[in-house]
Amino acid sequence: DLGSRLRRALSRPSPQSTEVEIEAEEEGRDAGNRVEVEAGGADADHLVVMVNGLYGSSADWKFAAEQFVKRLPGKVYVHRSECNHSKLTYDGVDIMGERLAEEVHQVVQRKGNLRKISIVAHSLGGLISRYAIGRLYEESTSEEPCLNMEKHSDEENISGGGKIAGLEPMNFIASATPHLGSRWNKQLPFLFGVPLLEQTAAETAHLIVGRTGKHLFLSDRDDGKPPLLVRMVEDCDDGKFMYQLMIRRK
Repeated sequence: DLGSRLRRALSRPSPQSTEVEIEAEEEGRDAGNRVEVEAGGADADHLVVMVNGLYGSSADWKFAAEQFVKRLPGKVYVHRSECNHSKLTYDGVDIMGERLAEEVHQVVQRKGNLRKISIVAHSLGGLISRYAIGRLYEESTSEEPCLNMEKHSDEENISGGGKIAGLEPMNFIASATPHLGSRWNKQLPFLFGVPLLEQTAAETAHLIVGRTGKHLFLSDRDDGKPPLLVRMVEDCDDGKFMYQLMIRRK
């Protein structure tokens, strides 16, 4: 998927941080009120958010969303995310994650009966979702204020009190997601594993898919920090990108 998207993608300039925050809020608000990308019973209390990948759109999940509702009638309310589509998927995992977080907030506020949440994502959408979940995560008062992966070696230490956008987290499913990026050998099949081509791809990806390319090839060094995807393999100041995925319901 990533290879085909890279080959046909066009470059897009990255917006400034202040513009991004405004854009994320506006797009999230608009997306959260477009009922045509939603399906399910009005009384369903389980929100399922479906997130597309690179250069994708909400249309990618139309059939799957219909099947969810068909197989779980009255139990799920499916929202196909549309805040990150087409060239907007070039803006970077963090910017897209902020957009998705705002979009989910708007859906939850509009649908007051929701109690549970699950997220299903494809490819790049998995990274976007993980970033958004880190932003949406809310600790319960019974949990420690700051935890890291080392403290979770004992499964019994993981409690189920945390919330995602105020809802009980149920499932997180990511298909074909490059959680560690696409920088390593033979990650892009169309390059045939040729070292020179792979090195060139890593150095030029940002010219094709903007900040997203930098994130996927681990070439971003914002403010001297490690690459974003490296930071996202553990909990850090930017968010709880791992702990919130390990929450066990009581």
